[in-house]
Amino acid sequence: MTDLSFQDRAKGALLGAVIGDAMGLGPHWYYDLEALRRDFGEWISDYTTPKAGRYHEGLKAGNLSQAGIILTLMMESLADCGTYEEEDFCRRLDEELFPLLDGTPAHGPGGYTSQSIREAWRRRVQQKLPWGQTGGHADTTEAIERTLALAVFYAGNPAALARTVASNTVLTQTDETVVSMTVAFGAVLGMLVQGHRLDAALSEKLMGLVKDGELPFHAVTAANLQPPRPGDPDPPRAGRFASPDALLSPSYMARAAADPDIRIEPAWKVSLVYGMPCAIYHQLPAAYYLAARFSDDFESAILHAVNGGGQNQARAMLTGALVGAQTGYTGIPTRFIDGLTEADRLCRLVQRIAHRAEGQAGRL
Repeated sequence: MTDLSFQDRAKGALLGAVIGDAMGLGPHWYYDLEALRRDFGEWISDYTTPKAGRYHEGLKAGNLSQAGIILTLMMESLADCGTYEEEDFCRRLDEELFPLLDGTPAHGPGGYTSQSIREAWRRRVQQKLPWGQTGGHADTTEAIERTLALAVFYAGNPAALARTVASNTVLTQTDETVVSMTVAFGAVLGMLVQGHRLDAALSEKLMGLVKDGELPFHAVTAANLQPPRPGDPDPPRAGRFASPDALLSPSYMARAAADPDIRIEPAWKVSLVYGMPCAIYHQLPAAYYLAARFSDDFESAILHAVNGGGQNQARAMLTGALVGAQTGYTGIPTRFIDGLTEADRLCRLVQRIAHRAEGQAGRL
């Protein structure tokens, strides 16, 4: 456990995600790394303005993408309601986001609208379907990018964390594997906000929560992944997810980061090892690896996430949350905070969430 305060870790996680989103704005979705280096130099070290003809054209360095904007809507809902009120969050999407969309990718706040949000817009606005019938099959991290605020808010209550993250995820993404991996990321982030480290022991702690019925995953092995013995009863299902594997991945990535015989050099090449595309199964291993390798170095983690190209915005957003929870707000270099557009407003919002999250944890 770290000696940082709960509020410091909570603020670090939320602001780390916001910073990661803004850092990825300019160099977003370059799958040709030579083109990325031509446009932004050999090493991206700060916020950048998107180039003409690229994603997010017209925005400025330090702006948020639509993912960051939706995250702020979630944070505003939590701060105003003092709890997760799904009706309130959905109302904000209906009133503050969907009127600005037209169902096409290169349109809307932040300069780009993701697949899952476009599908939800079509079902909600064009087809007039109720919330709850709006989810599609995108296999991306788009739900993580907003529910990470729920993970911070309910860090002290894993059962509430899992319930709210799952409920919010299916508003836009219904694939059960994606939902389980999204909930698992939230559970990991919640543990880091509590003060645990992203290390080889973390997954066993998460499996303990499964066995206690606090996380909705099914486990068939005994402690330390030992096989069941003859005559052992089938363990009761803790919830909806058939496999706990999404909870085991983080510690494998942490072991890889700590193993002197496994070196990814430079670390930005994690994008080549685990994959540059958008799918959740490419993004999470890279984010876990970087967050474990640079657990006390926010700058290195976020810059290696961005410089790896591909879907570097999501990679930086997720890495920023995980590392920010470990370094705390006080461990984030000031220049990353100062460079954000509307930094004062975002810092006040993050403070409100962190204060309420600590109150939630204190009531348990």
